[in-house]
Amino acid sequence: MSLTRFQSRALDGQGAPQGAPRVHVVTFGCQMNKYDSLLAEGRFRRRGYVTTESADDADVILFNTCSVRDHAEERAYSWLGEIQRAKAARPELVIGVMGCMAERVEGELFRRAKHVDIVCGTRQFQHLPELVDEIRARRAEQGGRARVVATGDGHVSVEREGEPYTGGRTGFLAVMRGCDLNCTFCIVPSVRGRVQSRPIEDLVREARWMVEHGAQVITLLGQTVNSYGEDLPAPQGDEPVHRGRQGRASLADLLYRLQEIEGLARIRMITAHAAYATRALALAIRDCDKVERFLPLPAQHGSDRILKAMKRGYTVDLYRRRAAMLREIVPDLELGSDWIVGFPGETEEDYAQCESVLAEQEFSVNYVFKYDPRPSTRAADELRDDVPAEVKQERNQRLLCASESVQAARLRREIGREHRVFVEELSVKRPGTVRGRTRTGVPVSLKAEASSLGTELRVKIEEASAYGLGGSLVNQAAAAE
Repeated sequence: MSLTRFQSRALDGQGAPQGAPRVHVVTFGCQMNKYDSLLAEGRFRRRGYVTTESADDADVILFNTCSVRDHAEERAYSWLGEIQRAKAARPELVIGVMGCMAERVEGELFRRAKHVDIVCGTRQFQHLPELVDEIRARRAEQGGRARVVATGDGHVSVEREGEPYTGGRTGFLAVMRGCDLNCTFCIVPSVRGRVQSRPIEDLVREARWMVEHGAQVITLLGQTVNSYGEDLPAPQGDEPVHRGRQGRASLADLLYRLQEIEGLARIRMITAHAAYATRALALAIRDCDKVERFLPLPAQHGSDRILKAMKRGYTVDLYRRRAAMLREIVPDLELGSDWIVGFPGETEEDYAQCESVLAEQEFSVNYVFKYDPRPSTRAADELRDDVPAEVKQERNQRLLCASESVQAARLRREIGREHRVFVEELSVKRPGTVRGRTRTGVPVSLKAEASSLGTELRVKIEEASAYGLGGSLVNQAAAAE
């Protein structure tokens, strides 16, 4: 490190001394990855590092990767290629790859990216500062390059580590990790491990800490968030009162506890599974007015034959009955869905049933993906990827168009209605406009003062698209009721 560069560093607002080492994290993939990146940054801050928005200023650069689709991995490799020149110019730079791709490919990553120093899996990232120290020590002792691989069954603590909430109106809270399901297309269980739920008291304690530091909206994260508690021991006493299977605590219990936190305005959840869509969960959503009436409940497909091949654990009829139960108890509930087209063996008739279920359920949000074989999954190992790429692409576009049409029709019915909208941010593109969400999780834009941020306004809906609503403030007095 040159003296000039050392002297140019200033405080980054976290109280770190001038000249403190800097870490830069690039995150790919889901909200859980973003949360894990915050955890990693917290670990480094506790070791005296500061975070930097620029890779050019960093002493350590980490890439937190995703393996859900091949495209996500190729994007990571592309970024790694871009950083190779920085490594050549600054050999002292430490480059690490963490997350799902690191867990999957392990040391093979060094073959495609020889300038990488650390490969750290999903259950080892809490050790990253020590791994950086190890790399530097080995360089000093041996000279030249040093590499380390840390993957496998190491235990990731589910206690709060490094205080991942970084301030602001919204924050994420990982309530559990891993997945015990075995969907044949999904690589998550092999790279994330089995379900590991955090105790309710720990989660309530962390949520209170977040609210005390300014959070008003908390999103509960989990690979299958409504399977929360399935791995917890059965309680010995009378609590909790909204138990899951075999008397264990459930997501419903957690929602009731979070509802009690003063200053918390909204509670969101990502992502649910129909197998764990229980009456207790529906009642908790109904009873807790802080819980948004939106539940991402992926159907994945509309054909029973394909659902069976996917090993989703339900038929279309069972999914339909679970959705009906949820909506009966929570009449204003909106559902969202993920879809996979082009799964092995999918016929045109199978695909057509996706459009049918999508239209029937009127999902307000849809994410559509082409089937992508992932290594070591049952679908990749046992099923022939026999749907041509051009057919996958065509069906993908058709379902996207169908979902856009359904969403637009669904949201147009809100025109003329009034909604309670929690205002979260200023619009970057439209000065004088703010953005928020209804209690059903739908984005809304409206003209309002910046002082409305963090408040709930009563808004009359005047326009709608497939992706959100627009409206105007009813009046300040009504908003305060």
